[in-house]
Amino acid sequence: MKTVMFLTLLGLFLHDTTAVTHSLQYFYTASSGVPNFPEFVAVGMVDDFQIDYYDSNIKKDVPKQDWMNKVTERKADYWEGETRKRQGAQQTFKANIDTAKQRFNQTGGVHINQRMYGCEWDDETGEVNGYDQHGYDGEDFIALDMKTMTWVAPRPQAVITKHKWDKDKAFLATKQNYFTTMCVAWLKKYVDYGKSSLMRTDLPTVSLLQKSPSSRITCHATGFYPNRAVMFWRKDGEELQEDVDVGEILPNPDGSFQMSADLELPSGDWEKYDCVFQLSGVKEDIVTRLEKREIKTNHVDNTIIGIGIAVGVLLVLALAGLGYMIYKKRAPKRPPSIASSCGSEQPILEKDKDNSLDSVSFFISVSN
Repeated sequence: MKTVMFLTLLGLFLHDTTAVTHSLQYFYTASSGVPNFPEFVAVGMVDDFQIDYYDSNIKKDVPKQDWMNKVTERKADYWEGETRKRQGAQQTFKANIDTAKQRFNQTGGVHINQRMYGCEWDDETGEVNGYDQHGYDGEDFIALDMKTMTWVAPRPQAVITKHKWDKDKAFLATKQNYFTTMCVAWLKKYVDYGKSSLMRTDLPTVSLLQKSPSSRITCHATGFYPNRAVMFWRKDGEELQEDVDVGEILPNPDGSFQMSADLELPSGDWEKYDCVFQLSGVKEDIVTRLEKREIKTNHVDNTIIGIGIAVGVLLVLALAGLGYMIYKKRAPKRPPSIASSCGSEQPILEKDKDNSLDSVSFFISVSN
């Protein structure tokens, strides 16, 4: 939950990567005035999979993937070293908030200082890219331009920091070495450790769903892996930008993922529409053409239910009538009693009553 809150506060949308591009990213968040949330949180990601977690409450960096424990086979004190780095960053970022509050002339309230940095490596071309970006209260504060190795300050309050960091040539050299060499070296190790998971691909089951005949049509994909996927609707081969609502990628209990894309109900030419699902690592798209007979729905027509009930009632009544007629034909006729044959007007109630009671008593005894 803390990690989810961290990513929400960061306002981060993890970018989609191709099958041969790998990334190592770290996200730091320092906060002030946020109740029930650590003052500092750090999360590491490899190919958008979380590999570690640290916060100011537990004061320890811990692995979040089983395969990350392989790193201690070559470096036994790896996690101790990462913990020390995070603790140092915690103190730095706490001071950053105090500095930023002074520059923005702020006192109390909720404030957030963020940093996102890392590198990308294309294992086919060998191309390497690095980035280091800082934000304050949800807006860009300062970022490193890797081409010119200078800092860019989009806000006036960050200009002081830009001048200070641009003048520190040793600091810039360290940054350049990290993003072009060290970061990539560690990324390659992590990818090797987790290749059984990072390289895994599971194709989804794609279905067309609709709640009612007048509601939107949902293209739903579930059971895919990894969580780097794209889904969209298109018409006549062209991607639709309007009348489409694409949902977030959500986890399934079994570790796979699901997502959906809603399409406003077409007025006509349904055969021109199709849903496209693209999964990272898979070259061919999964295309599902919009066909009415393929749409699954839980909508039930009340008219059909009423007709069904009426037919059922009539059928029951007909069978009951038929059964009664058969019973009447097969039932033996009662022979005339002696009293009636003699013209007596006294009804023979006692005998019928006794026989009836005997029959009831017999039924009860059998049932019990």
